[in-house]
Amino acid sequence: MKTKHLIISILAVLFAFPLPRAFSQEASDSISIQVITTFDYPGSDVTQTIPEGINDGGDITGIIIDSSGVNRGFVRFADGTFSPPIVEPNDTMGHTEGRGITDQRLICGWYIGSDGFAHGYFLDSGVFTEFDVDGANDTIVDGVNDAGDFVGNYSNEAGSIAFSNIGGITAPIIIPGDRGYSFAYAINRSRQITGGYQFRGHIHGWWQDSDGTVYAPFDPPHSKATLPFGVNDQGWVVGRFSRTGNAGDGHGFLHRLGSDRFVIYDYPGATFTSFGGINNDGLICGRYQDDAGLIHGFLAQVVTGQ
Repeated sequence: MKTKHLIISILAVLFAFPLPRAFSQEASDSISIQVITTFDYPGSDVTQTIPEGINDGGDITGIIIDSSGVNRGFVRFADGTFSPPIVEPNDTMGHTEGRGITDQRLICGWYIGSDGFAHGYFLDSGVFTEFDVDGANDTIVDGVNDAGDFVGNYSNEAGSIAFSNIGGITAPIIIPGDRGYSFAYAINRSRQITGGYQFRGHIHGWWQDSDGTVYAPFDPPHSKATLPFGVNDQGWVVGRFSRTGNAGDGHGFLHRLGSDRFVIYDYPGATFTSFGGINNDGLICGRYQDDAGLIHGFLAQVVTGQ
C-alpha cells in the first residue's frame, strides 16, 4: 500500500440504559459512558475488530484485519450476529473498509484497486456501487446519512481535501487555516458535518453547520491530534484524540457541537481507546487495544443525570 493511503486511512434488542431521543436535549452536568458489551469478529485469524459506524437500530459497520494485514469490512447486527466479510469486487489489494451505515443498512466505505488508488463504494442489499470524485487520484467515502448524502476526502496533486455530496452534488469543504490536508468523516440528517484538518503541525477537529458555516478548530484539552469520527442528529460528536500526537496514544471523547464541553473516556485497562460512531439513542461503537496488542470492539451507552 502506498504511504499516502496509510495517511488517509489514519484520517468505527434492549439495553440497560435506554435513552430514546431524550439524548436530543442538552445533557445534565452528570454524563458517563458505560460499556454494554465487547465483541470480536469470529475467526482465530482476526487480530483487529474496528467498529466505525452505528445506525439507530444498533447495527454496526467497520473493519476487520487479520494477521497478514488484510482488511475487510463487516456488519455486526443488533442481535449480535455478524455478516460475512465485506469485500468490494474490485479490491485487488486486500483492503476494503466499512465506514458508515444508515438505518436502511446502506453501507459506505472504500477499497484499494489494482491501480493502487483508493475508491469509494456503497453496498445496498448486496449490490456494490463505486464512487470517485472527478479528477481525483484517491477517493475515500467515510460517512453517509439516511437521505443518501455522504462525505469523505479525495486527493490530488494539491493534497487531501474534504468533500461533501449533498443532493448528488459533490463539493470541496473549505476549512479556515487548512493547508491542503483535510478530511470529512460524518454527516447527520441535518447535514451537519464533522472531520479533521492539519494546521501548524497538529490535527484539529472542525464542523460545518447546516447552513454551510464552518467552525474550526475544536479540540479536547491538550490535544495534538483530534479525529471526530461520528455525529448524531442532535449534534453530539464522538472520536478520539491524542495528547502526544502519536498514533498509539488514543483516548475516546464525546462532545456537543458548539459547546466547550468534552467527556473523555478510556476503556479500563486498555492502552488505546477510540470511539467510531454514535446514534440518536446515545449508543457508541468503539474499539480498544489490550496489552497483547489485539484490538477489540465494544458497544457503550451515554448515561445522563445519574
